[in-house]
Parts: sequence; structure tokens; C-alpha cells
Amino acid sequence: MESKAYYVSLEKNPLISMKVIPGHFTTNNAHINNYLDFSGLKSNAKVARDVARELALPYISIDHVDTIVTIENTNIIAAYIADELLHHSTSVTHEITDVYVVTPMNNTAGQMTFYDSEIDKIRGKNILLLATSISSGRTLETMLECISYYGGRTVGMSSLFLASQEWKNKGVNTLFTPEDIKDYKLYAPVECEMCRSGQALDAIVTSEGYSKLL
Repeated sequence: MESKAYYVSLEKNPLISMKVIPGHFTTNNAHINNYLDFSGLKSNAKVARDVARELALPYISIDHVDTIVTIENTNIIAAYIADELLHHSTSVTHEITDVYVVTPMNNTAGQMTFYDSEIDKIRGKNILLLATSISSGRTLETMLECISYYGGRTVGMSSLFLASQEWKNKGVNTLFTPEDIKDYKLYAPVECEMCRSGQALDAIVTSEGYSKLL
């Protein structure tokens, strides 16, 4: 499986690249024919800084961002985005004094919530939501509902990869899309062409990585 891997780089900054592994993978709500490895973008400090500079661009001139809400281990990138917004705030019409980075938790009912100690960074604040990958958009919808419930105002949404045209039309800012990959397919499990052709699953995919199936 890994022997077929290749890299896709951002055209305007080749340092920003994701590893693509072809195969048959399952997520919690879809089957995909390529696993996208973003670990280098999220854990390498130098690369994460460059990623943050790209993702921060649309938000430099808008009403200021108070808090970045992160999911799927994007905290390092979020911290660099916050630094970019703070750095550029003095050159636009507003000046930002603080930008917080907050990660929600999943409660026992499977809902996303914020710790009581973090609610003051959400309620009445302008929120930028940052995710790794958006396919169906279900997780994104859950997060938007969560932010709204706690009184936050979502002023921007960003991801490293966006598969949904619907969410692209809703203004999600992203680095990569399916057009950047040679042959990217996403299926509802009951409609998966790979399953219909008898192709065995290679691995289970989560935001943490993948686990091979023996």
C-alpha cells in the first residue's frame, strides 16, 4: 500500500505537501480510494508556519478573529495563524490584542462541548474554525452548532483539504481539493464501487491516522 504513495505540493509553496496513498479506506461515514496524510503539515513547525500563512490570508482584513477553534489536531497550525493575525493587525483598520486557540471535547453522548473555563473565549467572540479534512461536512455542521450554542460567531472556516463543493460554496478556505489528486473518489459505504468490485478494505482512517486491516 505505502509503496504506491506519492506527494502533492501546493503550487505556490512546494514546501507544503501532503502524502497520498492509493487504496481502499473507510472512515466513520465514507469510503475513499486515497488516504491523505497531513501529519507533516500539522507536526513540522516550519511547514505548519507556512501552512498558517496561507490559511490566514483571507482573515487579515476582515473583522478581527478572537478565537480559533480547532479540531483534528490542528493546534500547532492554529497557533501560527493566531501569530499571523496578531502580526498583521497593526497594518489594517483594527488592532488585535489577543487571539485564543481552543479545542472542544466530546462528551459521553458524543456531542462536542467546551470546558466551562473556555466558554468566555467563545461567547460573543468572532470564531475561526480550523479542520484537517472536510468530506461530508457532518463534523463541520456539528462544530458550527456547538459554537452557536455557546454564543460564538463563526466568521471563517478553513481546512487543509476540502472534498465538498457544497462547503466550498459556503466559503470554506482550503489548501487542497480533489482536483489536486490524480483520482480521488469518495463514496457512501453502500455505494462504494470498490466494495462492489470485491476490493478488500486496506485500512480504517481517523483524524489520527490509519490502522491496517489484516
